[in-house]
This record gives sequence, C-alpha cells and structure tokens, in this order.
Amino acid sequence: MKKDRKMVLKEERLKKEKKERPVEVRKVEREKILREVMVKIGLKQEDDDEGIIVEALLDSRTIGLVISLEFARKNKFRKKKLDRPIYVRNVDGTFNHEKLIEHIVEVELFYKGHKERTEIDVIEREKWCIILGMS
Repeated sequence: MKKDRKMVLKEERLKKEKKERPVEVRKVEREKILREVMVKIGLKQEDDDEGIIVEALLDSRTIGLVISLEFARKNKFRKKKLDRPIYVRNVDGTFNHEKLIEHIVEVELFYKGHKERTEIDVIEREKWCIILGMS
C-alpha cells in the first residue's frame, strides 16, 4: 500500500512528539487512562419515589463502595452511624487516620438492568462522588 506525503509527515511528527515526552509523563498518562473508568448508575433510597443518576468511578484497586460525604449531603441521603468507625487504608497499605468511615447509606443501585440493595461507606474529601470498588 502506498502512503501519501501527508500521511508520512504526520506519522513522523507523531513519532517525534512521542520521543520528546519523558517516559514518566507517558506512564502517568497511560495509568490515568486505565484508572479513570466512569459508569452511569442509578441510586435510590428505599422510601424515596425518585432516584438520581450519577457517574461513578469504577476502580478495581478500591475495596467496597464509597460515597462522598458532600455528595450524600447534597442529595439528602440518610446516613446511618456505624457502631465502630472503620479505618481507611491508603494505596501503599498504611492506615489513613484522617479519613475514618463513620457512616453508611443504604441504597438501591441500578446499572443496565441490574438492581441491588447495598450499603455504601461515606467518606470525607473525595474527588469523586461515588467509587465502585471490588469487595
């Protein structure tokens, strides 16, 4: 197959740009792309007539389900206090003593025809509204 001049020049430019970017930048970009998978889910509390649709972060490195305290307050989710707080672990495995899980919210979660009643841990100062991890 014969390539035209524009296509050859474009390929050369892309190769040059790729070589100029440091390896660390490419690695961070690749990891960011792999980590930030968003899915639209529905959430509804038992007594409510209507639910909400929200984009949730799908994160296989997180254990369990997490909801931002700010997001829970804003959407008037009723929090249930835990008997004992749960310590949160950082990515490196150490305990994060600033972020304790002291409350949960009970919701029905909807995703592509799947419906599930579940409890979501409430955590402060999160970048995302909802994080769906693997238990």
